[in-house]
Amino acid sequence: MATFQKNRERGMLDGQFLIAMPGMVDSNFARTVIFVCAHSDDGAMGFILNRPQQLTFPDVLLHLEIVDRLQAIRLPERTREFQIQTGGPVETGRGFVLHSDDYLSESSIPVSDDICLTATLDIVRAISRGAGPSRAMMMLGYAGWGAGQLEAEIANNGWLTCAANEDLIFDRDLGDKYDRTLAAMGVAPAMLSMTAGHA
Repeated sequence: MATFQKNRERGMLDGQFLIAMPGMVDSNFARTVIFVCAHSDDGAMGFILNRPQQLTFPDVLLHLEIVDRLQAIRLPERTREFQIQTGGPVETGRGFVLHSDDYLSESSIPVSDDICLTATLDIVRAISRGAGPSRAMMMLGYAGWGAGQLEAEIANNGWLTCAANEDLIFDRDLGDKYDRTLAAMGVAPAMLSMTAGHA
């Protein structure tokens, strides 16, 4: 899997959406939209943007012992409703916060011109105090590919790629995000072929 470096050279798919094609057989990725955060010769890493997570943000704060039960009840509505999603099938117990660049810590890593990734408790504490980024969501787990694996999947008609749209990344309505992402590209799901074309 690709690893992050703060001053890294961006890969070809960094900041791109991967949209699962109808023939995607892996149930982890069927009808998913993925935001690619790191892509290099070593592999790729990204987050599924349209899979809900049963855990709530107060659940996470209680588990991490950042608040107690009484404090959890008194959290502002915006904090209680902070969105948590299933980011992918790898390291599902690990949390990552994808966020706008108006919050930065020593551990924040730029993913694109306007979006950063932070995977340390400082951002969770900041969000719990209402001092976090203006746009953010927490992901549990991530999607990862080894060297050449993602490129092979794209070549085999597994994924459609396009430039990421920040509004779609942070959009809280997960139910139809797949169709809306395709629509933003001018593509109707019925237009997608389940098999790779050959010249």
